[in-house]
Amino acid sequence: MEFFSVGGYSEVGKNMSAVKVNDSIIILDMGMFLPALVDFEEGGGERRNLTTEGLIKLGAIPNDKILQPLKDKVKGIVLGHCHLDHIGATSFLAPHYDAPILGTPYTMEVLKHELINERVKLNNKLIGVNPNSTYKLDNIDVEFIHMTHSTLQTSLVALHTKEGTILYANDFKFDNSPVIQKKPNYKRLKQLGKENVIALVVESLYAHQEGKTPSEKVAKEMLKDVMLGVESSENAIIATTFASHISRLKSMAEFGEKLNRKVVFLGRSMMKYIDAAESLKLVNFSKKADVIGYSDKVKRKLKEINKNRNKYVIVCTGGQGEPGSILDRLASRQLPFELMKEDHVIFSNRTIPAEINIRNRDKLERELKNKHVRVFKDVHSSGHAYREDLRDLINMVKPKCIIPAHGPLEKLNNLASLAFDMGYSKKEVKIMEDGKNVNV
Repeated sequence: MEFFSVGGYSEVGKNMSAVKVNDSIIILDMGMFLPALVDFEEGGGERRNLTTEGLIKLGAIPNDKILQPLKDKVKGIVLGHCHLDHIGATSFLAPHYDAPILGTPYTMEVLKHELINERVKLNNKLIGVNPNSTYKLDNIDVEFIHMTHSTLQTSLVALHTKEGTILYANDFKFDNSPVIQKKPNYKRLKQLGKENVIALVVESLYAHQEGKTPSEKVAKEMLKDVMLGVESSENAIIATTFASHISRLKSMAEFGEKLNRKVVFLGRSMMKYIDAAESLKLVNFSKKADVIGYSDKVKRKLKEINKNRNKYVIVCTGGQGEPGSILDRLASRQLPFELMKEDHVIFSNRTIPAEINIRNRDKLERELKNKHVRVFKDVHSSGHAYREDLRDLINMVKPKCIIPAHGPLEKLNNLASLAFDMGYSKKEVKIMEDGKNVNV
């Protein structure tokens, strides 16, 4: 058995790994590193002019050249969930392989929207696999184990081989009070612990954060306090979060209704993720809210809202301060809506810790404060496992080897230190770097 750490082992994003067992290879995720693209576009570059090789050179997608000599052995591409740092490179890299693409139905629906946006037609067969189900690829059984995260139908992926099981755990949290989904499938994880789990590939983002990740129910209560607990009868209410965070959008819609305000979801990415969820009947926001993605319709709606500011809740893109997002264009008066003193702007997300995001978010906040807008920050609960959740996962599945993933070396070391505390030795905790085993 061989393990390939293609991307996501020196940055937060660009996730891509592969497992080779005899003559069969399974690829796990094909993600994008969005900060590299944002940096490029802010420097005057145009994304549409970039080839796959150009994106690799830019550092925006994984460099999969290590797999090219073995591409005929690739039996499948497996996507754990729908976030772009896990699926965003699929339209560019999947054509390198004559293999089907697997994911949960929601993940595959978002991927289809992404392919339309990129104007790409893949020859790869797209296969939706329900959570807590298994699909056979050659001599490997691919199991999707239901898990909670900040988007729908996230799974931990178990690759069952004759040599044993590899468990791929990017990304997850242990949420016992989810807003939409069921609780994590603890029963199956404990069963795996009685079997032969050779390696656990696991995210390291919050391995340094003591304790357990707060439930989405906590974030919902925080949002409730801000939206319903502050006098805002005449002020505009604008909320932003990750467009893929359907549970958070559901809470925003619910509180907007309690305020007797019409909820309007604005932005193409909002429309993409909501359309995908509605097509699978996972939610039905359109019954009571407006979902508007295209620029001309957004402008028309904002003109209407501007005349009746106390009758709407705007939910839009821009929580990272991304140039060109709805909130960025509202703050810079590029859209027909005027932010006024004591309007409410709610950031129901945290800033992704990349330099470009931090810089853009700081700039956006300064613009908002210059307009004397009330800013509510960090009305949020993470979708990623804290240190004690990671400990619980390790205790449940009892892996022989732990491969820290999804972050720069500092974050990978934080997870390694947890494993050392739990009795793992440096020989058992390995990071694969440039084709060599490196002790952490």
